[in-house]
Amino acid sequence: MNKKIGVMLLSVVTAAAAIGCGSQGSGGDTIKIGTQTYTEPKIVAEMYKTLIEDRTDISVEIVPDLAASPVVISALKENEIQMASILYSGEIFNGYFDIEQTKDRQKVMEQAQAGFDEHYGFRWFDGYGFENTYGFTVRPEVAEQHGLEKVSDLAAVAGDMRLGVDTTWLERDNDGYRAFAKHYGFEFGQTFPMEIGLVYEAVANEEVDIVLAYTTDPRLKEFDLKVLADDKQFFPPYDGSPVVRNDTLEQHPELADVVSLLVGQIDAQTMTGLNYEVDVNKRDAAEVANEFLKERGLIE
Repeated sequence: MNKKIGVMLLSVVTAAAAIGCGSQGSGGDTIKIGTQTYTEPKIVAEMYKTLIEDRTDISVEIVPDLAASPVVISALKENEIQMASILYSGEIFNGYFDIEQTKDRQKVMEQAQAGFDEHYGFRWFDGYGFENTYGFTVRPEVAEQHGLEKVSDLAAVAGDMRLGVDTTWLERDNDGYRAFAKHYGFEFGQTFPMEIGLVYEAVANEEVDIVLAYTTDPRLKEFDLKVLADDKQFFPPYDGSPVVRNDTLEQHPELADVVSLLVGQIDAQTMTGLNYEVDVNKRDAAEVANEFLKERGLIE
């Protein structure tokens, strides 16, 4: 997944160039909010820009297109940005500090909050209400035909199904196909490796019966696809949260209440729909963000 890409030297150089050297840091009246390259953190950053500037005297600059979540974390650590619009709880599995190996969503979140506070000086807020992780996905008629609501429901029919899947997932040892088959106790009849961006159209066009997709990808809505619940929790939790430097919150204590306004307010269906408006309907991220805030009564 793009959240788990390692920090490459070129990415860091690119990030530094994007951020620039003129940051006022947490001591000024401007804060910088960093985002990754994909749509959902950009939408949420626009929400926070509007909310913060509406409710405080702080100005907000959005720093987009940082290559991956590790680059965002590095920029936060160096105070090149003061806030990340979205980081995901599963980042704890990428070696930032020692953790207890678990897939319990609450325990993963608690470790992210405690660990990044202790080792990095970040406040990792509670989640928005959605995960962006892998999910097995089918057409609605296939789900209805076989009574599919959760992954374990596939056990009786998986042997007759064609799976379209990210090439790298088939090859990974610890969290790939072999580990999945052992965890759930079944395999699919055929597997078709492909680029992750191709799986949505492949299942929609009936070239395969089921695919492994991302759970907030707008193409789920575009092609009217159904994500099955990972009821035995094979995939690590990737709950999205806002993250802010502690010293920024000390300098601007009013900021914490504003950041908290979106906590628990965006579920997976909502985030998918917001991504859809930008990626598929080609609307401006700020316009979509402000429309959401108005619908929720957070701005006039």
